[in-house]
Amino acid sequence: MGDDRQLLIGLTFFLYLIVVLGIGLVAWRRTRNLSDFVLGGRRLGSWVAALSASASDMSGWLLLGLPGYAYLSGMESIWLAGGLLVGTWLNWRILAARLREASERAGNALTLPEYLSNRFDDHSGLIRIVSALFILLFFLFYTSSGLVAGGKLFESVFGLPYHWAVAVGTLTVILYTAFGGFLAVSWTDLMQGLLMAVALLAVPLMAMAEFGADGNLYTRLAETNPHLLNPFTDKHGETLGWITIVSLLAWGLGYFGQPHILARFKAVQSVVLIPQARRIAVSWVALSLTAACLVGLSGGVVFDAPLADAEKVFIRLVDLLFHPLVAGICLAAILAAIMSTADSQLLVASSAFTEDFYKTFFRRQASDRELVIVGRLAVLAIALVAYILAMNPDSSVLDLVAYAWAGFGAAFGPVVILSLYWRPMTRLGALGGIITGGLTVVIWKQLEGGLFDLYEILPGILVSTVAIVLISLMTGSAQASRNRRLA
Repeated sequence: MGDDRQLLIGLTFFLYLIVVLGIGLVAWRRTRNLSDFVLGGRRLGSWVAALSASASDMSGWLLLGLPGYAYLSGMESIWLAGGLLVGTWLNWRILAARLREASERAGNALTLPEYLSNRFDDHSGLIRIVSALFILLFFLFYTSSGLVAGGKLFESVFGLPYHWAVAVGTLTVILYTAFGGFLAVSWTDLMQGLLMAVALLAVPLMAMAEFGADGNLYTRLAETNPHLLNPFTDKHGETLGWITIVSLLAWGLGYFGQPHILARFKAVQSVVLIPQARRIAVSWVALSLTAACLVGLSGGVVFDAPLADAEKVFIRLVDLLFHPLVAGICLAAILAAIMSTADSQLLVASSAFTEDFYKTFFRRQASDRELVIVGRLAVLAIALVAYILAMNPDSSVLDLVAYAWAGFGAAFGPVVILSLYWRPMTRLGALGGIITGGLTVVIWKQLEGGLFDLYEILPGILVSTVAIVLISLMTGSAQASRNRRLA
């Protein structure tokens, strides 16, 4: 990019960051205790809750990973997008209202580990420890994916060395997350969610206007590579196997265990607002996923030579199609996507450390002021570890997200659903489900070939569910027998 173009884009970025940091400062003044810092005092409206949950879900992979996948694979990407859309609707329909009420009944639980511990009356502290450990483990990978996306953004736009580019993005996220906490994260997610949707729609529309003179997008793609238009074949024309299709659809199952999304359900002001929030969230997700796939397909028409890094297709299209000021706004949408997820992940990981380790095992009498300070320091420490993990410039945003997504979905999804719907579930059943689900993902990821090519979230969820049911039935029967003997 030319110097003048970089200057104009940089000015847009600077103004955007000023707005975001200003929101963080306002939220900082309204953050008085740990409940405010972790859940915003449970006072989110339907619009903020819906777009905050959706924006924190999608992250930088919505503007980099998914368009890159669609650019390489064509209509194969609709299996992934479809699975995510259905998963979004089910998550709001099945979990949102029940979790909002259950978390408040369970001692006004602020974090997912605290909810599970209180729900099963776990005096040993094992559920909190194991849950917090898995949250910290998988969020390190999830957060690092956002930092990798930020590195690719600043590297492409400003020509910064990759490591410096990652450092700039990390510092920005740390500042307003640590200061403003949940309120800052949720308010900025509302703004950033709208910005992401507008930018994603603008790019394919402009591409079709500029390069569609000789036919529409479908016609141009058919001329370029007709296999990209068939959702049942890959780009070489080979039929997709059931493992590929099922693995892509299975992404939707991950929603039930994502702590940063479930936190929005717990923070809604009232369950009365949830139906409206669900409609807003599902509409946003449908629009954004469709537009992201169209961005990738548009890249296949616009660029004659294959891109060296497919995940930069959105960035390259923005640079080619728009005036620098408009391009700056569109590229700021990538930063918005990165920040809207990384901040949420840092906050949930920080909350797990503060509430489930520090307060529970070290400082039970800690004041709210002390806990907020510890929470802010934890944001800094966790971000630094994620920064180290993001140092490899060849990392794939989508691959990092896939691993963390599967880990959370398998470790917590079955446990959360059954805790709300199945009364016979026991403390040991919950603990067994978390451990077996998380470990299955970690182990399955290391294997390959044949059935092991199946996305690790499916075996993880299956093993976790079986473990919960079997252990609960065995321990529940044993407890009932003991009660009868003592009666």
